[in-house]
Amino acid sequence: MYKAVSNKPNFAEVEREVQEYWNKSDTFNKSLQEGDDREEYVFYDGPPFATGLPHYGHLLAGTIKDIVPRYQTMRGHFVDRRFGWDCHGLPVEYEVEQDLNISGKTEIEDLGVDVFNEKCRSIVLRYTSEWRETVLRMGRWVDFDNDYKTMEPSYMESIWWVFKSLWEKDLLYEGNKILPYCPRCSTPLSNFEANQGYADVSDPAITVRFELQDAEREYVLAWTTTPWTLPSNMALAVGEDITYVRVQDGDDAYYLAKDLLSVYYKSEEDYDSVTELKGSELIGKKYKPLFPYFADKADEGAFRVIEGDFVSTEDGTGVVHIAPGFGEDDYRVGMAEGVPAVCPVDSEGKFTSEITDFAGREVKEADEDIIKRLKTEGILVHKTKIKHSYPHCWRCDTGLIYRAVGTWFVRVEQIKDRMLEANKQVRWVPGHLKDGRFGKWIEGARDWAISRNRYWGTPLPVWSSDDGEEKICVGSIAELEELSGQKVDDLHKHFVDHIEIPSKTGKGTLKRIPEVLDCWFESGAMPYAQAHYPFENKERFESHFPADFIAEGLDQTRGWFYTLMVLSVALFDKPAFRNVIVNGLVLAEDGKKMSKRLKNYPDPKYMIDHYGADALRLYMIYSPVVRAESLCFSEEGVKQLLRQIIIPLWNAYSFFVTYANIDGWRSDSANKKDSDNVLDRWILSSLESLAGSVTEAMDEYDLQRSVRPFVEFIDDLTNWYIRRSRRRFWKSQDDDDKAQAYETLHHVLVELSMILAPFMPMLSESIYLNLRSADMPESVHLCSFPVPDSIKKDTVLEEHMRMVMTVVRLGRLLRAEHDLKVRQPLSVLHVVSSDESVLDAVRNYKDIIIDELNIKSVEFDANESELVDYSAKVNFRELGPRFGKKVKALAGVAAKLPSEKLADLAAGKAITTDFEGSDIELGPGDVVIERSPKEGLVVASEDNIVVAIETTLTEELVLEGLAREFVNKVQNMRKTAEMDVSKRIVTTFTSDEQVKNAIEQYSTYVQDETLSTECTHADDTPASAVEWDLNGHTCCIAID
Repeated sequence: MYKAVSNKPNFAEVEREVQEYWNKSDTFNKSLQEGDDREEYVFYDGPPFATGLPHYGHLLAGTIKDIVPRYQTMRGHFVDRRFGWDCHGLPVEYEVEQDLNISGKTEIEDLGVDVFNEKCRSIVLRYTSEWRETVLRMGRWVDFDNDYKTMEPSYMESIWWVFKSLWEKDLLYEGNKILPYCPRCSTPLSNFEANQGYADVSDPAITVRFELQDAEREYVLAWTTTPWTLPSNMALAVGEDITYVRVQDGDDAYYLAKDLLSVYYKSEEDYDSVTELKGSELIGKKYKPLFPYFADKADEGAFRVIEGDFVSTEDGTGVVHIAPGFGEDDYRVGMAEGVPAVCPVDSEGKFTSEITDFAGREVKEADEDIIKRLKTEGILVHKTKIKHSYPHCWRCDTGLIYRAVGTWFVRVEQIKDRMLEANKQVRWVPGHLKDGRFGKWIEGARDWAISRNRYWGTPLPVWSSDDGEEKICVGSIAELEELSGQKVDDLHKHFVDHIEIPSKTGKGTLKRIPEVLDCWFESGAMPYAQAHYPFENKERFESHFPADFIAEGLDQTRGWFYTLMVLSVALFDKPAFRNVIVNGLVLAEDGKKMSKRLKNYPDPKYMIDHYGADALRLYMIYSPVVRAESLCFSEEGVKQLLRQIIIPLWNAYSFFVTYANIDGWRSDSANKKDSDNVLDRWILSSLESLAGSVTEAMDEYDLQRSVRPFVEFIDDLTNWYIRRSRRRFWKSQDDDDKAQAYETLHHVLVELSMILAPFMPMLSESIYLNLRSADMPESVHLCSFPVPDSIKKDTVLEEHMRMVMTVVRLGRLLRAEHDLKVRQPLSVLHVVSSDESVLDAVRNYKDIIIDELNIKSVEFDANESELVDYSAKVNFRELGPRFGKKVKALAGVAAKLPSEKLADLAAGKAITTDFEGSDIELGPGDVVIERSPKEGLVVASEDNIVVAIETTLTEELVLEGLAREFVNKVQNMRKTAEMDVSKRIVTTFTSDEQVKNAIEQYSTYVQDETLSTECTHADDTPASAVEWDLNGHTCCIAID
C-alpha cells in the first residue's frame, strides 16, 4: 500500500515533512559524497551581508543558485555549495555607528578604532540564524557549516596575495583623482559603486556673472547646480567652435551662447544690441574671482577662460564653471590647461579654514547662504530649482560629492582589451548583457579606486617610510612576520597598524598606510580567498578555475560580476566564470520598489507558510525575472501557478495512489511489459520529449524555458491522459490493460518527480518517496536526471495526438461560445482539412473525439464549402496599385463571385474572372475570404483544421443530456459527502415525466457511472434530497 494522499493538501506541511526527512537522512551530504567517476562542477556563491534579513531578491537569487547545482548533481557531477558572508565594509560600520549612536570619522577615532572594529566583529553575523532558517526553508541545499567569511585571517591573507600579485604586475598605483565621495562615511567610492545609488533630488540651479578683468562692466555668465563649489572656482570653460553673443543690456554687457540667449532674454526688446563671436575669441580672457579665498592663485594660471571639449549648449549658458578639485572634467581640463586645483573640503564634507566665511559647515548645507551672499553682492543673475537623478551612497543614502582624493587604483584601463576578450568566453543569460550592459561597461571602464579611508576591512598591505619614498608590499602573514619579527594572528587594522618594519635603506621604520580595501575587492577575490589560495588547495583550485556557474542580480553587472572579471583577468588572463544567470528586480505588484514602510508586498514568510516554498520558487522561475527583467510580485500570480501546475500535478498523484490502493497494485519491475495502448504510448513519448526539452533548456541555463514545458505536460497528463484513461482504472476486472494503465501512470509520476526535482525539490521528493520501489535511491535528489529514451519516443504519435487535441479544443470552444452544454450530446461533428494527412491522422482517433466532445458521429472532408458560405472583399493594399481608381469597380465584381470560385480562393488557388471585358487573374492574397456558417452549424478553425458542430437537438439527444446532467449531480453529492470512490449507493429522485423517462431509458449508464445499486423515482420527495436544476427541469435527488 502507498501512503494515502489527500486531495486537499497543505503544501507547506508536506514540505516541512520532507525537510525533516532530509535532516534525518542527511540527504544533502549524501549528494555531496564524491565518487571517482564524478566530475566536479564548480559553483561560486557571492557573499551577502548578514546585517539585514533576506528579502525576495535574495530568495530569487537563492532559488536560481539551488536549481542549477541540483540539476548538475543529478547529471552526475559533484557540486560543492559553500555559503559565504561579506563581513567587512560600510554596511557593517554604518550598523555599528547606529548602535553606538556615533557618526563620522572623528567620533569613531575618539572612541578608538580597536573598540569600533571589535564591535563590528561582534555584530557582523547578527542575522545568520535567520538567514539559515529562511534559505533552508526555501528548499535550498547549501553548506552553512563550512561557510567562508571575508573577515577570517585565511581569507584576508589571500586578499593580500591578490594585492601583491597586482603590485608585482605593476597594476596598482597611488594617485589623485576626482572620485565620488561619501562625506558621512568619509571615504571615496568607485565609479561602479556610485552607479548603484541614484535617487531623484531637487537642487538649486543658479546663473552667476564673472566680471572680466580688462573690460569694465563686462561679464561672462555661467550656470551651476553646485553653488558650494563656487568658492573653489579656478576657470571658465567655453566651446572653441560654439557661437557666443555679447549682449549689451543697459550699462552692462554679458557673454553667453547664442543658442541660449532666449532663455535669459524672452524678447529683443529686453536688450540693446547683440554681437556674435566664436568661443575661441573668449579664450584667454581673465576675470575677477567671485570670492577672495584663493585670489593669489591668479599668479598660477587661475581665473581665465579656457577651452573645454565637453561644453555644450543643451542647458545653462554655454559656459562651464571650472573647479578642478570637484569635477572629473574640471580636473582633466584644468590639468591640461595648467589651472591650479584647490580642494578646501575635509574628509567629512565640511569646508576647511581656508573658506573663512563657511568654515566647518557641510558643503551642501551651505548652498543657500552662498547664494544669499552672491545675491547681496550683485553676482547672482538667476536662481531656480532643478529635479535630477543624483548619486547617493549605496549604504547610508547620503548624497555623494565629487572631490579630488588621494587613493590607490587598479589599472583597469590597461587590461580593458583583455577583459573584453575574456568576456567573449562567458555565456550570459540573457545573452544581450554580454555585449550590452556588461560589455559596454567594460568598454568604458576606468581605473578602479580600491582604497577606503575606513576601519573595518582588509588593510592595504603596504608599509611606507615617512617620506613615502620607500614602500614594501606584503603578500602573506609569514612574510609580515619575517619582515617585522612579530607574531601575527589577526590582519585587521587595529592589529597590523602597530606593526612596524625596519627600513632597508636607512629610513628608520616603515609604517602601514592607513587605508583599508574596498569590500568589492574582497568579494571579487572570493574564488581565491575562499580556498585560501595559493597557501592551500593550490592544485585543486587551479584545475577547477574558472567556475562553471554563478548567478546574481542585474545590479551586479557593475558590481560583483565586474570585480570578478577585473581580478581574474589581471591575475590569470581568463574570466572567473563560464556561465552566468542574471536576474532582474522583484518589485511590488504596482511596479514600485518594495517598501516595508508602505507594506506594498506580502511578507515572504507568510507566502511560504501559506502556499509553500515550491510554489514561490516556481512562480519566480517561471517569469521573465530570470532573464534580467523586472517581476511585479503578485500573490494572485502564486495562486495561479498553484492552479496551473502544482495542484493538477498533485491531483494526478492523488488519483493514482487512491486507485492503486483500492486495487492493491504495486509496481513490479521484474514483470513490466511494454503497453500497446495508444494513450500509454503517447504519454510515455511526451514524457521523453519533456525530459529532452528541459535538458536542452537547462544545458543552456535558460530557466524560464526549462519550466515552460511543465505546464503543457501536466495539462496533457491530467486533462487528457488521466481523463481519457480513468475508466481503465475504474473497471472491476484486473486485466492487462488496467495493469498497463497503472504501470504507465506510475512510471510517468516517478520520472516526472525526477524532472521536477531541481525546481520543486520538496513536493517532487514527497511524490518520489511514496512511489519509489525498494531498489531505487532513497531520495529523488540522489537519482540521475532522466535521459530521453529514443525507443520510447514516437514523434509521429505525438504530432497526431496534438492534432486530435486541437480538434477537441476547437469543439469545446464552440460549445462554450454557443452555450452548448458539455453534457448535452450533439449529433455530428465535421472535421475539414485540405491536408489529407491531417484527416488520416485524426480519423484514427475518431472514438476519442466522439467521447471527448459528447458527439454521436464525426464526418471528415477536405472541402469546407459544405459547412460555410463564402463572401469576398478585395484587398485594397494589393489591388490598389494594380487597378488604381478602378479598384472600387473590381470590389463589386469580387462581391458577386460564384461559390465555386470563392471555394478555390479559400483553398489557396488562383482564379480568372471577367472585369470590364477582359479576363484578370486573382490570387488568394488579392481578396479576403470571409466565412459564415450554414444554418444549424457553428464553426471554428485553427491553422489548416476546421471543425463544425450541428446544433439541432432531437428528443433522443435531449433525454440523454438529462441523464448525463443527473449523473453529474449525483457525483457532486458523492464528493460533497466525501464518500470513498468505491462506495456503492442507493439513489432516489423526484422530477417531471421527461426526466423520469430519461433516467429509465439510460438506467444502466446512470447506475454504472454513479455506482448506484438502485436508482428509482419516488412519488414523494425524500427528506434528505437535494434540489437541482437539470437543463431547466427541477429534480430532487437523495443518495444513501
